[in-house]
Amino acid sequence: MSQQVQAQREYSEKKISTVDKISKLSNKYPVIVVTQLSKVRSAQLMAVRKVLRGNAEIVVVKNKLAKLALKKAGIKNADELLKHFTGQNALLFSNLDPFKLFLLLEKNRVSLAARAGDIAPVDIVVPAGNTGQPAGPVLSEFREAGIPTRIESGSIWIVKDSVAAKAGTQISPKLASLLSKLGIKPIRAGLSIALAYENGLIYAAETVAIDLEKYRESLLSGFASSRALAVYIGYVTKDTAPEIIAKAYREAMALAVEVGEITSESAPAIFGKAEAEAGALMAKAKEKGYQ
Repeated sequence: MSQQVQAQREYSEKKISTVDKISKLSNKYPVIVVTQLSKVRSAQLMAVRKVLRGNAEIVVVKNKLAKLALKKAGIKNADELLKHFTGQNALLFSNLDPFKLFLLLEKNRVSLAARAGDIAPVDIVVPAGNTGQPAGPVLSEFREAGIPTRIESGSIWIVKDSVAAKAGTQISPKLASLLSKLGIKPIRAGLSIALAYENGLIYAAETVAIDLEKYRESLLSGFASSRALAVYIGYVTKDTAPEIIAKAYREAMALAVEVGEITSESAPAIFGKAEAEAGALMAKAKEKGYQ
């Protein structure tokens, strides 16, 4: 048997083994996530595997083999899932729901230095202060990036916080070099969810992308609104009782002062009100010429 035929056979056997493996994993786990490998390095992939150990398995595979395997597995709505396979992907099989997986993957992203051609994920801000860079040719790079500078003690200082690149714009070779010199790493890299599948349901990336801070703010706002309503209608709970009692006390005091009901607590306010009214009456009388 020629070496070429042997190599082809081994390659075919490897592909068959990969298809069988993915097919079995598809039936073993309820959740399948298609993750994009853009800017993911092998060290990061290994780190994610370690984090997910016991909860998930990651298989880097070509889209063609992945499609064959998922069809073979016969999972529900497989055809709809297969429509979204584009670019370089890895399949992640897990018992965790897609929302927990999103948070876990986001938590394990790392910051990387920008390279020429990268797209700024957010506004890249260069902070004011001493750059530690000596005055020289690098000044032209600051000027091209629109970053105001001054020279102090032979060092380049940035005058104010400056946006070097707007979100969505391409990073030029010179700007990438400048950001690297300043130690700024604006690129967040890691596995990102392109699509998630759970027991026949398919979730788009934006559906599973949970913003915990927004949810926290929403919950706090909802709690504050419901507590205000409970206080207004007098619905007593351990959270609202202090405010309801305080509100009732203020209203009772205001009523006592209004009708002149003298008690040890209302007396100062009643006498103060009477004194103020008497003073106002005296002032008005003087305006009319009465002494």
